[in-house]
Amino acid sequence: MLVVLRFLALLFALLGGLAASAVGVLTASSIVGRALWSSPIPGDVELTQFGIALAISLCLPWCQLHGANIIVDFFTARAAARTQRLLDGVGAVLLAAMTALLAWRTAAGATSVQDAGETSMILGLPMWIVYAVLAPGFALTMAIAIYQAWCHFTGRSVEVPV
Repeated sequence: MLVVLRFLALLFALLGGLAASAVGVLTASSIVGRALWSSPIPGDVELTQFGIALAISLCLPWCQLHGANIIVDFFTARAAARTQRLLDGVGAVLLAAMTALLAWRTAAGATSVQDAGETSMILGLPMWIVYAVLAPGFALTMAIAIYQAWCHFTGRSVEVPV
């Protein structure tokens, strides 16, 4: 199970990095076009918003898999290992619930926006696509959090081999 989750998280992270890189190139090109020819790329702000939202949702699973999210352990640093595992398990369950809700609502939002025929203001891009591409990242983050919660509650290691 961990091998599949790790592979998918890596694939998603690489795609997220590609999306972020594309946004960087788009932004730089638009700035250069604006500075040299007074002609920015039309819809650059829309595309930047879409691209960064995609990059974030695709990188979340990798971040969760490696425990690279923010952990506030001020009050639990001196707690027993069993207590820390229990609290980490509860945290993973809560994250799984939150990302399940996000995946569900972004998928539901995609169908709703598609039915309404909503498009972006400048480029006229179908907005449902933006919502639809966010859901897989949230769903994979949920699956990883569920796996990690199981590991915490059963005393197994959640360390990911490199």
